[in-house]
Amino acid sequence: MTKNSVKNEVTDKYSLRGRVFNKLREDILSGIYRAGDELREVSIGEDLGVSRTPVREAFRQLELEGLIQIIPNKGAYVTGITAKDVKDIYLMRAPLEGLCARWAAENISKEQMEEMEETVFLSEFHAMKGHSEQMWTYDSRFHEIMYEASGSKMLEHSLKDYHQYVSRLRKVTLSDKERGMASNKEHRAIMEAIKSGQGDMAERLASQHMLNAYDNILSHGFIEHFDAE
Repeated sequence: MTKNSVKNEVTDKYSLRGRVFNKLREDILSGIYRAGDELREVSIGEDLGVSRTPVREAFRQLELEGLIQIIPNKGAYVTGITAKDVKDIYLMRAPLEGLCARWAAENISKEQMEEMEETVFLSEFHAMKGHSEQMWTYDSRFHEIMYEASGSKMLEHSLKDYHQYVSRLRKVTLSDKERGMASNKEHRAIMEAIKSGQGDMAERLASQHMLNAYDNILSHGFIEHFDAE
């Protein structure tokens, strides 16, 4: 076996495991798999067209993230994201989103700024029309642009993970018109602070945006809805 073939074999192995992991992770976070559901290696392997090995490796990675629990001689069961996890995520995101906004104010490119402005405009347009699905899409993109503009791949990676963990809950909250409009207003204020290079202001606004989002979750009982699913 040549050096290149060994390298390709290793790359294929990890990309295959990554594909299985990402698919299962997405299915858990989107609610396709619910807390308590058993994940079966054989059936998942058949559905995804892979052997049991990458499925087993993906299970281990999912367990490290706390999304499943592997019980010896019994199986793998979904734990998912709990109400406590949601609280932790938002309280951890608040200072990190603030730091991200500060760094974005220092590092954002002209192209990123233009895309952020367009994203805010389109989100406001769809909010007026009551298009919650499109609002969720542009809400996600707003944060992704800010993460990318921070110039820190470590911060970007962490925040994208946190953002994905609560993606299902965010869909529920943004379907509330009042919160959707408020969220857009907060995004615009953050954007203007970033655009003008006001790092301190951008940090405060982005941190408060996370706290406002969590307060809205609590005040509207969305967390009970989330747990009930």
